[in-house]
Amino acid sequence: MQVPEQAIHSYAASIEIAASPEHVYDMVADVTRMGEWSPENVGADWLRGGVGTQGDWFAGHNKSGEREWTRECEVAAAERGQDFTFAVMGVDANCTWWSYEMVPSETGTTLTERWWMVNKTPAMAAADPETYAARIAMTGPMIDQTLASIKKAAEVAGG
Repeated sequence: MQVPEQAIHSYAASIEIAASPEHVYDMVADVTRMGEWSPENVGADWLRGGVGTQGDWFAGHNKSGEREWTRECEVAAAERGQDFTFAVMGVDANCTWWSYEMVPSETGTTLTERWWMVNKTPAMAAADPETYAARIAMTGPMIDQTLASIKKAAEVAGG
């Protein structure tokens, strides 16, 4: 998914992975495993019988320092081997979005992780300016670390 023009913040990074787009997709679309790669996410649970198709919901669990929180998210795109995108608080809330896009490459897959914010979540809106700025600043390095961890896991698994 592309970042919309009305996004107030965004970041994107890509990495080459020696694994098929389908294998990489299967990893990132299994949100219950995201805690294995993310420096902040500690896992997720599918809600209301969801399995990862467009329109399904999950509860993402996060921890940063002493702070822990859970946010419900809606799957906005689920195209195996191409795009797995979800929106925090749902598509209609149009707050924070996370996208994992896979493109076949000569060595396997180019994985791009995109993050963008259109509307602040209530927690972000309530944050003082310094906390808000720090939160935005830490997102890029977290994405870079997540991508490196996904690459390592995907290549060890031999996908």
